[in-house]
Amino acid sequence: MRNYFVDLHVHIGRSSNGNEIKRATSKDLTFENIAFDSFYRKGIDIIGVVDAISPYVLEDIEKLIDKGELCEKKGGGMEYRRGQTLLLGAEIETHEKKGCSAHSLCFFPTLRQIKDFSGDMSKHIKNIHLCSSMSRLTGQELFDLVDSHGGILIPAHVFTPHKSFYGNCCDSLLEVFRRDSFDKIPAIELGLSADSMMASQLSELDGKAFISNSDAHSLIKMGREYNIFKMADSSYNEVIKALIGIDGRGIQANYGLDPKLGKYHRTYCLVCDRVIEGLPPIRKCPVSDRHRVVVGVKDRLDIIKDRNEPKMEWRAPYKYQIPLEFLPGIGPKTIDKLINHFGSEMKIIHEADFSELAKVVKEETAEKIIRSRQGKLSIEAGGGGVYGKIEK
Repeated sequence: MRNYFVDLHVHIGRSSNGNEIKRATSKDLTFENIAFDSFYRKGIDIIGVVDAISPYVLEDIEKLIDKGELCEKKGGGMEYRRGQTLLLGAEIETHEKKGCSAHSLCFFPTLRQIKDFSGDMSKHIKNIHLCSSMSRLTGQELFDLVDSHGGILIPAHVFTPHKSFYGNCCDSLLEVFRRDSFDKIPAIELGLSADSMMASQLSELDGKAFISNSDAHSLIKMGREYNIFKMADSSYNEVIKALIGIDGRGIQANYGLDPKLGKYHRTYCLVCDRVIEGLPPIRKCPVSDRHRVVVGVKDRLDIIKDRNEPKMEWRAPYKYQIPLEFLPGIGPKTIDKLINHFGSEMKIIHEADFSELAKVVKEETAEKIIRSRQGKLSIEAGGGGVYGKIEK
């Protein structure tokens, strides 16, 4: 048994031939670049690639297999250069009876299974090559299809005000999924604006694992949230055991942004163009009831929670981390300099001490990294699609 760094939500922007796969995503996010950068620069052991149903991506996977760079792992998943593990999946948007929509992550153990799933999804998605993720399925229908192909479904960024189940579709997942299907869902993804303590105020989630993922749309954002899993190896089957928490496997820790840094943490007035501070839940703008607002994750959870105190007894600790790119005064050149010296961003953020950092960068920068690790930086809450800010 050993610990693995795991980020199960990374998007692909382009194929190796330059074909567009997901809009509003960096063109540098190719399958191979994700595999290389996440392992050699970020220090992430297992990556979930969530646009793998695109035939363009499947072609790139086949090319890497033919080159000997990629192979299928025993127990499921793909292995890149005998080091990095990639789990093949998709982020799919479903539509519910209320007219709302939500995203779910779907993962499969083998290349054959995701190819078959891609074939079936092409009947429900307008353009399977371009992973807009919009389908004509409900959440329950998607679950049934994923389950029939031997995969798992995980509700994505489950509290955000747009495209999520709790955020804009339901007060309970049992309004969307049958009880037998709900019981098979191993985990929910917290999203950047929530943490385990907040989610633990919903009793129906007591049997679900909480995972923190980057939802990366660029290479630099990979690993901004991740998990530590204790497993025997890095295969798909071991990941499932860790999510369920059986045979000594399990989640050891969640590492994520302080929720205040998330883009939807607090309610935001679109007319006043500002976050509305105050005791949650805030549902309207104090200036005018007619102003349109985006209800924040913290505020939404305060509306739907069924207990005031989080239940965390058996859960892994949620540890706040601030990626280097969020720290004021630390630009790409400084990040490259640090990674070249320490080997990965994980080592810089969590392991290097002040004296080691100060040998590479200015003492002021080293102190900022240490203070972020200790949770001593002041943060202005985000909302309405705008990230929170670290005060200089």
